[in-house]
Amino acid sequence: MRVVRPGDLGAGDIESWRELRAKSGAPAHPFMEPEFALAVGRVRPRARVAMISEESGGPAGFLPFERGRFGRGRAIGFGVSDVQGAVLRPGLALDARELLRACGLSAWEFDNLGEGQGLFEPDAARSYASYVIDVGDGYESYEQVLRAQSPKFLRTTLAKERKLGRDAGEVRFVLDERDPAALRTLMEWKSAQYRRTGRRDRFAKRWIRDLAEFLFHTRAPGCSGLLSVLYAGERPVAAHFGLRSRTVLSCWFPAYDPGFAKYSPGLILHLRMARAAADDGIGMLDMGRGAAEYKDALKTGELTVYEGASVRPGVGAALQWIGREPSRRAHGFVRNRPRLAGLAQRGLERAGRLREPKRP
Repeated sequence: MRVVRPGDLGAGDIESWRELRAKSGAPAHPFMEPEFALAVGRVRPRARVAMISEESGGPAGFLPFERGRFGRGRAIGFGVSDVQGAVLRPGLALDARELLRACGLSAWEFDNLGEGQGLFEPDAARSYASYVIDVGDGYESYEQVLRAQSPKFLRTTLAKERKLGRDAGEVRFVLDERDPAALRTLMEWKSAQYRRTGRRDRFAKRWIRDLAEFLFHTRAPGCSGLLSVLYAGERPVAAHFGLRSRTVLSCWFPAYDPGFAKYSPGLILHLRMARAAADDGIGMLDMGRGAAEYKDALKTGELTVYEGASVRPGVGAALQWIGREPSRRAHGFVRNRPRLAGLAQRGLERAGRLREPKRP
């Protein structure tokens, strides 16, 4: 096994990665493609890839990770990568602790480990639903599902779309918007939303902004940046930036102009996005983990992702546990008690309002 920087992967290595991922039979999530690791490697200097070879010398697997202090490792792009894990040859016999040792890691932490990652699943501390929209049979079939499971939601959203058109101008949707100014607008909306709801502003971190901007220009069969925008007249009112493969759209950063909130432009955007994605050959939209009313209304099913850490006995493992497990348990305690969760959310929103700049 060799450990290299993502940028040191050769063309043959990248092609082998793609072939192994395709043979895995897992959904073609773009976060699991080499292009995502390459992009993270440009903005995260501690990004690495473990290249696993057969005794014959042929490629057997790849584990992208980020190396921290005391040998503590994390999934590559930790905090923004929605699907994580190793890309391995089917049937490969491998021990997680031996892999960590070979990588020089005392622990490898994940927060969105994908399904079928048998190497690391036994070390998961929590599991979460990742909500998906299945449009594999076309948008019309999906709309029939919505009419059955969420008839009021669909009826209300379509009525709001018509009203938006009457009040603000013709509603139009662009699946693949190439104007960088539209991406900047989306990031400004999203940052304001994070602050308004008392959450950590991801785009305040330079590396996340740089990563999104780089992926916006990435074009590869398995991983391309996709910016989708909903317009009313000539004005953008909602947008989403995510990553797509040929068949999967990983929903990443949706946001809207709060001045148009009464029209629910984010919901309109998601319906338009589902229709256009189906027409473009995408079979599944993955809205990611985290409960939300709009996800409940839009979803057709769920995948499972896992949070936890694989560790090797030693000082590094103890430090990893001390640094992470108490807060994880506290989050779990609150999340499993709706009344406490509601109080916590309202507290975050009040804190967000206090941080908002006062208007003159």
